[in-house]
Amino acid sequence: MNQQDFNGTFEEVTPQKKKILLKMLAGESDEGIAKALQITEATVRKHIQELCGKFGLKNDPGEHYSLRPQLIALFAKYKPELVNPELLSEYTPFIPEPNLPNSQELVDATVYVERVPYESQCYEAIVKPGALIRIKAPQQMGKTLLLERVLDRARKQGYQALTLTFALADSTVFADLPQFSRWLCASVGQNLGLPNKLDYYWDDIYGCNTNTTGYFQEYLLPSIDSPLILALDEVDLVFEHPTIAIDFCRLLRGWNDIAKRGDRNSALWKQLRLVIVHSTDVYSSLDINYSPLGGVGLVVKLPELSLDEVLNLAQRHGLNWTAPQVEQLMGMVGGHPYLIQLALERIQSGDITLQKLLQAAPTEAGIYSNHLRRHLGTLQQYPELAAAFIEVVKTEGWVTLESAQVFKLHSMGLVKLQDNSVMPSCDLYRRYFRDRL
Repeated sequence: MNQQDFNGTFEEVTPQKKKILLKMLAGESDEGIAKALQITEATVRKHIQELCGKFGLKNDPGEHYSLRPQLIALFAKYKPELVNPELLSEYTPFIPEPNLPNSQELVDATVYVERVPYESQCYEAIVKPGALIRIKAPQQMGKTLLLERVLDRARKQGYQALTLTFALADSTVFADLPQFSRWLCASVGQNLGLPNKLDYYWDDIYGCNTNTTGYFQEYLLPSIDSPLILALDEVDLVFEHPTIAIDFCRLLRGWNDIAKRGDRNSALWKQLRLVIVHSTDVYSSLDINYSPLGGVGLVVKLPELSLDEVLNLAQRHGLNWTAPQVEQLMGMVGGHPYLIQLALERIQSGDITLQKLLQAAPTEAGIYSNHLRRHLGTLQQYPELAAAFIEVVKTEGWVTLESAQVFKLHSMGLVKLQDNSVMPSCDLYRRYFRDRL
């Protein structure tokens, strides 16, 4: 789709759909949009799905995955003034190119830097029967893009793959375990194109995890004729509800165990491969590493970009940079993919020079203000955590904190570790939070 086709399609969008579209691009949740327009969240999602089709974004036959990222990328390219930069957090530093062949060439090869060796590890693991992969990192580190590349590779090898994003679940889904379990079963079945038969297979006397396992084992898995990769994205939303999360982790671990047993059901469960994607930003008392899921499967923790990777990315943006210029940028933001990408895009466009960008970076006038305010809002909700981080940013050198505070600050990406001590993960955080906190 070129600019002219895009403009023509945008003008044809009905007023109601345009209201929903603009609110989505502004970063509002489905729940917030529904309340503002006095409609249901299901209606919001239906309109967004129809908008994807209107702009030429469609699934291939037999494929079921969200096209919302491609719709966001389309507007980021042709009408960027409508897109909240924070909305792109999980789709940068490598924004998918809109209107791609088969809707699956999600990465423009000219700006993508392969995350070595993490992609290779995922490619190798996903073909193993009963595989379970956990991709984790703080927000805006490129987890969703890595997931899509893994699924794209798997589809090309003949695997069936679908993504279930917990961000699309209504808030009522997380109200109790029975509601959550039935939603999970029904959503996977719907994505597989199967009718809902929960009333037939569900028996409350057996409990939620047994019922969910039975629904998969007796109904969903027998319906597939090739290995199924089930990608669960934004699972951190489940972790905010520990009473549900603990049982959910036990469920996933149980499925992984069944595939290993070698009994009569193992062959069926070997057809299922799980990919779990979650942010490590901690908003509850649940530590996933010490949950029933801890130590299971391949754990991929995405790190920051290296100097060579940033230099490669800068050159692919058309910037004739050498190592000293990259070092200046990384001196401010480290190797954080989103912060690096945002800087390169602004400099490439001619909006700002590197020196002016660095000067304004730790201020409200800088390009990182939205990112910084998000972290500030989180810290202000947890005074004890904020007090600990004040000590970190005001101290030159390493600081020793309580283990719980170290874990949470590191999970948020705000600090780097050395043994039991921490310091700000980049100068941007030190300078901004030293003033704001």
